[in-house]
Amino acid sequence: MLRFFKFVTSIILFLQLSSCSTDVDNYADYKDVTIVYGLLESNADTTFMKITKAFLGPGNALLFAQNPDSSNYPGKVIVQLKGVKNNIDLPVITLDTITIKNKLAGDSIFYFPEQKLYYTTSAIDQNAEYTLVVNKGEQEITAKTKLVQDFGITLPINRINFAATAATTIRWNSAVNGKRHEIILIFHYEELLPGSADTVFKTLQWNLGTKSADYLTGGQQLEVSYLGDNFYSRLQQQLDASALNVRRFAGLVDIIISAGGESLSTYIDVNAPNNSIVQEVPQYSNIDNGFGIFSSRKTIKRSYRMTVQSELKLVENFNWGFELKPVP
Repeated sequence: MLRFFKFVTSIILFLQLSSCSTDVDNYADYKDVTIVYGLLESNADTTFMKITKAFLGPGNALLFAQNPDSSNYPGKVIVQLKGVKNNIDLPVITLDTITIKNKLAGDSIFYFPEQKLYYTTSAIDQNAEYTLVVNKGEQEITAKTKLVQDFGITLPINRINFAATAATTIRWNSAVNGKRHEIILIFHYEELLPGSADTVFKTLQWNLGTKSADYLTGGQQLEVSYLGDNFYSRLQQQLDASALNVRRFAGLVDIIISAGGESLSTYIDVNAPNNSIVQEVPQYSNIDNGFGIFSSRKTIKRSYRMTVQSELKLVENFNWGFELKPVP
């Protein structure tokens, strides 16, 4: 979302700079520009989309951004998803609007904590191709995407190892229509403070990087490697060293892999930080008659117990209060 808001801001600044003139009204030629950000995922219970407009006016654009009326269309526009599977049209999905209130200050330069989104709880078929249609009356904004399909983790098989001295591998087969694969490891553990009967559940998140598939037909073997010692050092940085007599218990370890479609991968690559001295940044959009990104992703999760050696190392080699969890 942050990359998207930066993208919108760049459009706003471009419109401001390109409209400067001493001879004409700077804002007489304003054009309604629709901005779309939407990702389809077949296993999601709700699909959300952000559909707004670029804005222009005299004064500070950063102040305009804090006003919802600057970027929101009044009421709601007609937003539909039209799917085709095996050359057969699927029932049209019409999205409704919802206002959510969980946006935090600093997430973007735009207004908070409320924001208007378009959503649907209708099922998304991973074997279909979807066309997004945004109808504003005089103009239609469209975009197409295929769905990233299911894929699976092949390694580890049973337990996850942090005790090995050599690098350990996580391996999976690439998803059909999936280009960019991001891998996150989440370690769950429990804390029991002295004198308390309430267990606090905590997590350590470790981003293991990204891998890109060479083709979109799926089945390509991809992998990342990690050092077990890095897991323990990261955990040490997170634990409260000043807390005394805290009892801790290791839980499951989740491996989460998110595969993004080709358009999403291109959008992320184009908007990645650039160390070049060249100031002009290329823009990427796959929205017809608008700007933004409409693509798909698929997220899978598999949970593992730590190997016995990994848990014993956590308990015996470090003075962090970890204990072997009693068997019920």
